[in-house]
Amino acid sequence: MKQQLIHLICICFLISFSSCRKNKLREVVEVPLPTTENKVTIGQPDDVKANKGAFELYKLPYKYDDLAPHIDAFTMEMHYSKHYLTYTNNLNRLLAGTEKESQTIEEILKKLDLNNADLRNNAGGYYNHSFFFEIMGPKAGGKPKDSLAKTIDRDFGSFDNFKSAFTNAAAKQFGSGWAWLVVDPSGKLQVTSSPNQDNPLMPKQPVNGTPILALDVWEHAYYLGYQYKRKDYIAAFYKVINWRKVEEKYKATFK
Repeated sequence: MKQQLIHLICICFLISFSSCRKNKLREVVEVPLPTTENKVTIGQPDDVKANKGAFELYKLPYKYDDLAPHIDAFTMEMHYSKHYLTYTNNLNRLLAGTEKESQTIEEILKKLDLNNADLRNNAGGYYNHSFFFEIMGPKAGGKPKDSLAKTIDRDFGSFDNFKSAFTNAAAKQFGSGWAWLVVDPSGKLQVTSSPNQDNPLMPKQPVNGTPILALDVWEHAYYLGYQYKRKDYIAAFYKVINWRKVEEKYKATFK
């Protein structure tokens, strides 16, 4: 009788323990997981104004979220209204009251004293970002057409070969910098990269020429959306390239 009572108590305990355990497990499963919410932008591109000076911000012809999901709205807002704006304001401050105030940004860069770090970084930052925002667009991507497509085939063998070269230049740029497609002085297309805010217009670059395509590989350009996955960001960039604008820049190099 005593053994039966002990068995009964053990069975009750096991049932009770099992029930509690199931309830606990059920509670864990039924707790709703956090949902991913869309990042909220702070404002609109037209709200951003540079301080008075020689250069103005490039007027963004699309909204911050128009390049999503390839480049998210919050990254675009921070990139345009914080980083780009800062370079622009710094450049205008550096040029105020100097003879360079009346020069174009291209003239400033081509005659740049590379030892002038402030002007080098901010003039480069202004030009590079203006260029980058201009050659992207919504519902873009694909492949170039017309004369640019023919020249890419001539100088790289195929569009896929160009894409591979450009991807490698962007992926292998150590630390912060840029990847470029340029028209060199002989009229040939070349892929190159540059550190920090340098670009192919500046003196003493590995490849000098007129840029027609640029990719920003500073972490601020992609880290919020891609973290350390720079290669994923590079792959996404091809889906927002405005090849019509790149073609315009290519044709302009021959005028």
